[in-house]
Amino acid sequence: MRFINPKTDFAFKKIFGSEDSKDILISFLNSILYPETSAIEDLTILNPYQAPKIRGIKDTYLDVKATITGNKTVIIEMQILNLEGFEKRILYNAAKAYSIQLKTGEDYTLLNPVIAVTITDFEMFPNLNQVISRFVLKEKEFLVDYPIYDIELVFVELPKFNPSLQELKTLTDKWLYFIKSAKTLETVPETMAQIPELKKAFTMANEATLNPEELEDLEKREIYIYDQRNAIKKAVRLAREEALKQGIEQGIEQGKQESKLEIARQLMSLLDDQTISQTTGLSLEQIQQLRQE
Repeated sequence: MRFINPKTDFAFKKIFGSEDSKDILISFLNSILYPETSAIEDLTILNPYQAPKIRGIKDTYLDVKATITGNKTVIIEMQILNLEGFEKRILYNAAKAYSIQLKTGEDYTLLNPVIAVTITDFEMFPNLNQVISRFVLKEKEFLVDYPIYDIELVFVELPKFNPSLQELKTLTDKWLYFIKSAKTLETVPETMAQIPELKKAFTMANEATLNPEELEDLEKREIYIYDQRNAIKKAVRLAREEALKQGIEQGIEQGKQESKLEIARQLMSLLDDQTISQTTGLSLEQIQQLRQE
């Protein structure tokens, strides 16, 4: 078997956001949000397009959007590339999903909580050790919780998740392993095949189930991601080379200046300031300062 890469937006939507994915999405979200209680009993997969209620507000598209038990809205994004402004986009989409619930004149008490789940193929918080991080509003100095938890940001950083197949213990582990490593597998691991939702996810990720148009779309998307990653690597390399070059040039200039100053100090007992200035290239003010020192 060959499996498509769940980290691409096409594959992620196909596996987690299609009409047949309800049970898969429930299992996955419970493993990420409620691993101890499995609080999500049912959900409705929604159109991921977030239409603005106000003219001029930016249209946005999410990978997956659903309402879950407790009338909560969950928006899910799978992000492979660390692009400029990505952190702001997460906040924007969460705030927008929260605000577009109300129609003109409706009471704010009708607003229901929004959870934004963001899965990244890069590290967002290098100072945090955990794979899954959850952010809510708190008082800045005393870290007291805001009275309501209506907007919650959940991040899953895949590079921080590195157990082997044999080390997988929890349902959370198995779902993260599926997203990160399914493309590298040739068969469905036995321990994962025992979970019906995961087995179904592997079936949906099987390349054999895709038509030629879907395969072409997937290939184009992966080529785009590959090219963008290389472009980012090249930009970082060029920036480092430029910084190194500037540092070397700055060091050379600083070394030249130190040499001039040392020569001037040695000539002070032999020559006048004007002659020292002409010999070293230092200004009279610099030489006078050296004499004072």
